[in-house]
Amino acid sequence: MAAAKKNRGTVGVVGLGIMGGAFAKNLSQAGWRVVGYDISAARCREAKRAGVDIAKSAADVARKTPVILTSLPKPQALAATARSIAGAKVPRRLVVEMSTFTIEDKEKAEKVLRKAGHTMLDTPVSGTGAQAAKRDLVFYASGDARAIKKLRPMFEAFGRHVYDVGKFGNGSRMKYVANLLVAIHNVASAEAMVLGMKAGLKPQLIFDLIKSGAGNSRIFELRAPMMVKGKYGNPTMKIDIWDKDMQVIGGYAKAIGVPTPMFDASKPIYVKAQQTGHGNDDTAAVCAVMERMAKFKRGRKTAR
Repeated sequence: MAAAKKNRGTVGVVGLGIMGGAFAKNLSQAGWRVVGYDISAARCREAKRAGVDIAKSAADVARKTPVILTSLPKPQALAATARSIAGAKVPRRLVVEMSTFTIEDKEKAEKVLRKAGHTMLDTPVSGTGAQAAKRDLVFYASGDARAIKKLRPMFEAFGRHVYDVGKFGNGSRMKYVANLLVAIHNVASAEAMVLGMKAGLKPQLIFDLIKSGAGNSRIFELRAPMMVKGKYGNPTMKIDIWDKDMQVIGGYAKAIGVPTPMFDASKPIYVKAQQTGHGNDDTAAVCAVMERMAKFKRGRKTAR
């Protein structure tokens, strides 16, 4: 008979989408008791099948867990979650906010939680949904240093590294830098794939040789396999959600007076992807946009 899995502790997850659902599943598999909540009944059912206990609300999560991870799609959801946790009237909780929002939105939530006696960390994630599923994530933790140190074993259970990047808000600042590069690398990967395909090279050959050469990037490795197949319906990051991140990054760069010509050049490609029905597809679907711009249509042989 197999030995019972040791309970390493209890953690809550509010937001069980692509990222939050992976967090919850991996923490559960690593021996943590996970209590989750999402407004989507379907996501709750999926998380339950992965061993997650489902709560009735964010406040219910706060009543049952000392540490709460939040992975949310919109700042309004963060504000509502902060109010719900604050209204639960429970002892001090550590709230680890892992979404990509403006620093101002996070500061508003932090103020609500602090007033209720809780500690919030600004801890965005570097990685896609596919990386989250494989625990291949990096966490940019900022805020209370002692809390970050205390939570390090938990972070290591569903990611590969956590960095303490200093004062609250620095996590978001670092995420903006990282995602600016992601935005550019993704479109550059699509541009290169279309150049090669229209030149008569097979998509798989392009991927294999770029991956082994100087032009490779982490984003190329993650997104080019979808571009090779021309299939984007199993998203690790939806274009509609990515649009929110693009606006946050662009707004922050403008606010501090930093020109972003490469980032700005990538924006219209994502917009065209949304306008042509790819909003719910993976961001790799920019390759389909580039193919149309290049007046290139795949044949059966080319798509292999």
